[in-house]
Amino acid sequence: MTGTALLALISLGTVGGAHLLSRARWTWRTPRIGIALWQALGLCWGIATIGALLGLALLPYRKGVLGGLPGLYDDQAARLNPVQVAALLAAISLTGVLLVMLMFAVLRVVRARRRHRALLALVSRRDSSVPGTLVLDHPGAAAYCVPGVRSSKVVVSAGTMELLDRGELAAVLAHERAHARERHDLVLLPFASLRQVFPQFRLVGRCLDAVELLIEMAADDRARHGRPPRELATALLRFAAARPAAAPSGTLGVASHSDIPVMARVNRLLEPEPLPRRTRIAASVAVPVIAVLPLLLLVLPH
Repeated sequence: MTGTALLALISLGTVGGAHLLSRARWTWRTPRIGIALWQALGLCWGIATIGALLGLALLPYRKGVLGGLPGLYDDQAARLNPVQVAALLAAISLTGVLLVMLMFAVLRVVRARRRHRALLALVSRRDSSVPGTLVLDHPGAAAYCVPGVRSSKVVVSAGTMELLDRGELAAVLAHERAHARERHDLVLLPFASLRQVFPQFRLVGRCLDAVELLIEMAADDRARHGRPPRELATALLRFAAARPAAAPSGTLGVASHSDIPVMARVNRLLEPEPLPRRTRIAASVAVPVIAVLPLLLLVLPH
């Protein structure tokens, strides 16, 4: 019973943690650790919630969650009451919905990217001034990457090439290559699918927005290595002023749909504030603790 209660408390705690983390600003100073915290928190919520439901359902077996599962098949003497049956069905349903929606999100993204790659093959061109990049003859501002397992494509519009100078354009392209290299699209998938499962909860939307911003900041950090940060900062401001269209489905773009995240990214590029060493270490230690704790409670007998 103790393990089940702890799992339930952890599940509720992750909701409160997500609320606090979605409003936190210290993660902007270390976006990669912030992303890892979000991943650990999401994993912790899923395991703890499903584990608490299973623990409630398997209370008659008094062997914990994993230890009690074989009893559903082997021990016919113990009977589940209606509450325990409901908890078991809820655990199975939640697991199934989360997995199915994640698979659906993956298939949807793969199809969107396949269609867009086919379209790029017809309408894009190569340009010697931006090697390794596809150019679209469009006057609007656009820059994005199409992630892939074997290869990723970075796309830029002719309007962007006219809008930015050489240094700014190089910084934007480095930003997009960072998205592709670090596979930020895979980071976003679980959070995007979770929003599909719980579209009515504003907190889930805020979580996705927070992760998207941290991903952009992580790519900004990679892009500014070896070049003046002002180049990417001015490029972001020019993009924001140009009001670019949203990046195609299944892609990751440099532009933001809100002026507030743009200014947050510009400010941290021009005036970086390193996170104190103690805070960085504490956050780094918290990542494996948050991810592993509910797993231990699943394994340990109650």
